[in-house]
Amino acid sequence: MAKELHVVMLPWSAFGHLMPCFQLSMALAKFGVRVSFVSTPRNIERLPKVPLDLASLITVVGMPLPKLPNGDLPEGAEATVDIPFEKMPQLKMAHDLLQEPFQKFVVDQSPDWIIIEFMSHWIFDTAHELNIPVLFFSAFSAATTSFVGPPEYLSGEAREKVRPTMESLMTPPPWINFPSTVAQKKHEAIPMLNFFFGSNGTQYSDAERLAKVMKNSQAILLRTCNEFEGPYLHLLKQLHGKSVIPTGFLPPEMPERTQINGQAWKDIFKWLDDQKPKSVVFVGFGSECKLNKEQVHEIAHGLELSNLPFIWALRKPEWAKDETEVLPAGFGSRTRGRGVVSLGWAPQMQILGHESIGGSLFHAGWGSMVEILGFGHSLVLLPMVADQGLNARLLVEKGLGLEIGREEDGSFRREDIAKDLRKAMVLEEGEALRARAREAGAIIRDMDLQYQHYIGQLVHFLKSHNAK
Repeated sequence: MAKELHVVMLPWSAFGHLMPCFQLSMALAKFGVRVSFVSTPRNIERLPKVPLDLASLITVVGMPLPKLPNGDLPEGAEATVDIPFEKMPQLKMAHDLLQEPFQKFVVDQSPDWIIIEFMSHWIFDTAHELNIPVLFFSAFSAATTSFVGPPEYLSGEAREKVRPTMESLMTPPPWINFPSTVAQKKHEAIPMLNFFFGSNGTQYSDAERLAKVMKNSQAILLRTCNEFEGPYLHLLKQLHGKSVIPTGFLPPEMPERTQINGQAWKDIFKWLDDQKPKSVVFVGFGSECKLNKEQVHEIAHGLELSNLPFIWALRKPEWAKDETEVLPAGFGSRTRGRGVVSLGWAPQMQILGHESIGGSLFHAGWGSMVEILGFGHSLVLLPMVADQGLNARLLVEKGLGLEIGREEDGSFRREDIAKDLRKAMVLEEGEALRARAREAGAIIRDMDLQYQHYIGQLVHFLKSHNAK
């Protein structure tokens, strides 16, 4: 009987990373791979429960987040969603302190493989001593990973030569050898130069961490597929000179409508039932995007001007003392019957799966893109942070979305929101976009392709390249 493979998975403490790693763990378990999924106790509490049929193969390991010597991290803060941006260095320092307990766990378990993300650059010495191969799982698109570049261009003189200034991030890098529009805009290039390549308050910059992980991993895994990002995946194999393995999109399973609890949400779904098919815009910017008051109000005015029905899942901003301060004065009464705003948690997958939803205004996060485009919805893109701008350029490049125009400082206008929403949802000139979105959705929702083919290929790689 063949030996059961054992993989240890350690994601970075951000839910845009935790969820793909958790989905990859479940996908591997369905192929009989045993997975130890390591994260902090509070993060584990906020993840979905392991399905009963996979419980014998997935062990969720709660590893307490070490406290910093100066206590400079809020009590209970274990993920990026729990902290303001200025506390990010402290969370990275605390994550680095997981090195000792995680290494002890690896020594004790002696797994066949370790799968990490870019933050955990410190695992390689232990892995090498134990002869355990390491895989880098990138929750980013192949286009973003290509734009970032190979390890030699992420630090030192080579980086300073190729990317010395903000302007050098605003065009595709020289190693992308085919036509591409994937590059930063000015308001995005500044934080990338400062916070990705520059100091992040820890010993190693994010770029230096990523360089070490990409260089020393046996292979690179990406949450994408050849049918969607073939040219970028082919380029990455050339750039890195190692196996670059698409995992497929890892699309989440569609939850049952009967799982909806609470009268408020039952009323909202009754409202959705009364709308015409493909007529409603879903608006959502996730838990990580902290919109300021001007942004929230401009989006609200744009929705109002569009005259389209909408449902907006809006996290209550920290700057609002109460709910009355969140939206522009009179917005609720002017859009009553046409739009719904829900402050707080929302059953996003059930909403997106409703037949009345036809498009989405969102931040172009890669995980959200998988969920939204998986239903064949039109995409209107308003990127906010991190890789979202690069994702938006890729989706526009593929004719799958419209990106709302921005000023140099990143500000945007309500009129542009309304214009792009109407084009994506109802105008004849948007029909080609809608057709392409339906075609892309069919690829993402092809479970035989995404799971049997891509996860099957990954499991074959794990078995055939296992050094132990």
